[in-house]
Amino acid sequence: MQIKPLSDRVLIEAAEAVEKTVGGIIIPDSAKEKPLKGTVVATGNGTKDEEMIVKVGDTVLYGKYAGTEIEFEGKKYLMMRQSDILAIIG
Repeated sequence: MQIKPLSDRVLIEAAEAVEKTVGGIIIPDSAKEKPLKGTVVATGNGTKDEEMIVKVGDTVLYGKYAGTEIEFEGKKYLMMRQSDILAIIG
């Protein structure tokens, strides 16, 4: 990974949005729910006050409006602080 988050920030690859159909009507991409889980692909080193608990490869849950969306080499990622992560799955 060529992106290295600084301090307590984490780079997450969001899970794919689930495509739903309602009574045979396909909902367009713009109306899909934003996924609330993803996989950690890079982490910062933490700060003197907060050590990094999450590590690369962890599947995490985060808040609906957490993070900043970025696109790098055709893939979409979220950059957020570790404190925006709600839980580690598994």
